[in-house]
Amino acid sequence: MGYRGKLREQEEARRLRASGKTLLEIAEQLHVAKSSVSTWVRDVPYTPSKRRNGPQARFHPWKARKLAEIEECDRIGREMIGQMDDAALLAAGVALYAGEGSKRDGAVTFANTDGRMVALFCAWLRRFFRIDEQRLRARVYLHEGLDLDAAEDHWSNVTGIPRAQFGKPYRAIADPTMRSTKHEMGCVYVSYNCSRTHRIIVGLMNGLLSSEAIPG
Repeated sequence: MGYRGKLREQEEARRLRASGKTLLEIAEQLHVAKSSVSTWVRDVPYTPSKRRNGPQARFHPWKARKLAEIEECDRIGREMIGQMDDAALLAAGVALYAGEGSKRDGAVTFANTDGRMVALFCAWLRRFFRIDEQRLRARVYLHEGLDLDAAEDHWSNVTGIPRAQFGKPYRAIADPTMRSTKHEMGCVYVSYNCSRTHRIIVGLMNGLLSSEAIPG
């Protein structure tokens, strides 16, 4: 393809992007790499087009295969994990905290946007440690313009922590250049100020990561 042909291709990509097409849709329509499309349209304002619903909706065979594979893998995952006993739950919680929890001495702090992870952390914390429920605290990080009451109600239900024990929320100013979808319920920070509990958790993390704990 000559220079002019490539230029027309880029102009068409920009036109499609401005009309609300995704990078993948443009790449498929123009038969080019998605990475090339991303470079060509990086400065084009993007507003996702409304998806068609009902019998007229476009549903590619590859998407059906993908969804079927995801469903099958989820089923396999549930069967392999099953219902965790205390030993498995203990290790799962330690691994979760090692990845997402605060390592700073003095307080147990866990933050996430995924309610399932937060619920697992709270269940684990209550199961294996002597927790004074009155000292549990939560704080919501939420973009301005989103419903704070709904978010705090949601995270109170997930964590089992009353809203009266929620700290002042942090309201983030939305960045108009960010195209990613904002989390409607924001991010919750769950904290428990107890140095000994935190040090026990760190000890468990070290035990989990020790050579003795890893099968040879």
